[in-house]
Amino acid sequence: MAGRGTKLAIGAAALLAVVVLAGSWGFGSMAAAGHASAVAPVLSPAQAVRLKARDGVAIAGTWWPGREPDAPAVLLLHGVGASRDQTVPMAEALVAQGYGALAIDLRGHGESTITDHSYGLDEGLDARAAFDWLKAKQHGAKVGVIGVSLGGAAALVGRDGAVPADALVLVAVFPDIRHAIYNRMAALLGPIGGTIGEPLLSLQSLPRYGVWPGRIAPLAAIRDFRAPVFVIGGAGDRYTPPVETRALFAAAPNRKGLWLVPGLDHGEVSNLHDGEWARRMGGFLRGTIGAP
Repeated sequence: MAGRGTKLAIGAAALLAVVVLAGSWGFGSMAAAGHASAVAPVLSPAQAVRLKARDGVAIAGTWWPGREPDAPAVLLLHGVGASRDQTVPMAEALVAQGYGALAIDLRGHGESTITDHSYGLDEGLDARAAFDWLKAKQHGAKVGVIGVSLGGAAALVGRDGAVPADALVLVAVFPDIRHAIYNRMAALLGPIGGTIGEPLLSLQSLPRYGVWPGRIAPLAAIRDFRAPVFVIGGAGDRYTPPVETRALFAAAPNRKGLWLVPGLDHGEVSNLHDGEWARRMGGFLRGTIGAP
């Protein structure tokens, strides 16, 4: 009887493991799934553009000319689940200061080709294609990049390496995929749920994307990024807590700035574009890529 009981226990444990792994894979698939979304019409003087990433993925964007044909310019990259609509108010605030601007829909979002999210890896190909296009459009003028959450990761951890921006703004950017997953799971299920769920999800990066979780780490990538960096976070952000924002700032090796916005959570700081934002952003850009 003991032998039969042992076999039943082993069988039950194996069945439970299969159910847990299948459930976590299904949850990961839902979280990574891209979704098309409507984007607001492009109004003059802005122009709609279509670009193509190195792997053939089609990228939709909106371009605003600068005050001069060779004015410094800014590439804007939105967060996960959003579209370029999220960054249009930011772009318009910078265009009002004379900068050229390009906002794109990362793959899996908006009007771009719908693929699964890869938390910066493949999205980095989109960021690089857009950066190269904007650099050429502005006749080689300096180009800064503003990356919100996923967009900031795309600027740093893409499959071709970091985008060679002349200045980089990181808004609510996670330090690595393991912390990003843990924080979100813990916010939903508590610390125990985060501890159990994180490895079940983060280790899916190997079969899904062909890399270990450690490869999706803006904190590691920023250590080799030589251009000026401005790191922005929300003091009330549970998904990217202030301690992680400070760690990202500390890891940047050269000229850098930090702004922890009091009271704002992840979504609020990701969508921030008020007068104080415009003042600080304008000051950083004028001191790095120059005034238009």
